This record gives sequence, structure tokens and C-alpha cells, in this order.
Amino acid sequence: MSTQTRLWLLSGPPGIGKSTVVSRIVYLLRMKGHGIGGCLTREKRVGRQRVGFSIVDIMSGREAELASNSTSLGPRVGRYRVNISGLRDVGARSLEDASGRADVIVIDEVGPMELTSAEFRRAAEACLRSGKPIVAVIHEQMKDPLIEKFRDSEGSTLTEVSLHNREGLPQKVADELDTILGWKATS
Repeated sequence: MSTQTRLWLLSGPPGIGKSTVVSRIVYLLRMKGHGIGGCLTREKRVGRQRVGFSIVDIMSGREAELASNSTSLGPRVGRYRVNISGLRDVGARSLEDASGRADVIVIDEVGPMELTSAEFRRAAEACLRSGKPIVAVIHEQMKDPLIEKFRDSEGSTLTEVSLHNREGLPQKVADELDTILGWKATS
């Protein structure tokens, strides 16, 4: 007996379009009237150079700096410093809200920056326990107990975003979620 997918995990190399795929999934599900919650990550650029990231609460629109290369505060991840308070106040809080109120939870992403926050970790685990459908970007090569929980969860499927699948992937995932949400609404 096969388990129905309830956890869509996306991975892939930096810059391949994972966040774009997730944003399109959110858009498609909203167009069908589904309640989407969680967080999106956006690049911050000056000209052509990436200087950091922001984190956005999908339900409320609240936004905070996630990481920057122009500050000396916060844990260092690569060339960036993580804004722990922004990650807590927007990232973790958006996941807490989504686990209680959303039809689908989106987590973009569960990676090295986000995992510097104990509050974000707890909120992401609460999302897993919620039993709600989740779309999450996970860091492709990172070994971490929380990422392993996502990978090992019953009903999870891992897809590597590539140049070949990134155009059709948002519609595919949104259609699968729409089917699940439609089924739940009538049962």
C-alpha cells in the first residue's frame, strides 16, 4: 500500500530556481482559494551582486532581514551573518501560525541559516507534527537531524529542481495538493 504524499521536499544547487518554484506553487494554490502559510526567502541584491536574504511571512506579509554580508552581528554562514531576531520574529512565527491556521505549510528553506535558530527548529518540527501538507526546500547536502526528520517522514517525496523540471514542477505539485485538499474538504 503506497502512502499519499503529504510532504514535498525540493532540493538542488544554489541559483537553480527552488524559491521561484515554491513561490509559483504558493501563487497557484492561492488562485484556487487554499490557505497558504509559512515563509518564503528572497534574495537581496545591489546591482547584480547578492548581499543577503530576507524572510517573508506568507500569511501576513511581514518581512525581516534573514542574513546580510554588511553586518558583523549574528552567526556566520558562508559570507553572511544571520539575523537571529528576524528569523525568530518572522520565520519561526510564520511557521507557528501556519501549523495552526493554514491548509498548506511552505518552508523556504530548511538550511544552514535557518537552522541557527532554536525557535525556527521548534516551529519546523511543529509543522511536521501538524499532519498538514508541507512544501519545503531542504539543503541538498547538509546533514542535520531536523533535515533527516523531513527526509524520513512518512509520505515525503524528494525532488531535485533542475533546468529540465523547474517549469512544470509548480503546476504538478499544486495539482497534487489541490487534489488532497479537495478530498479533505469533502471527507
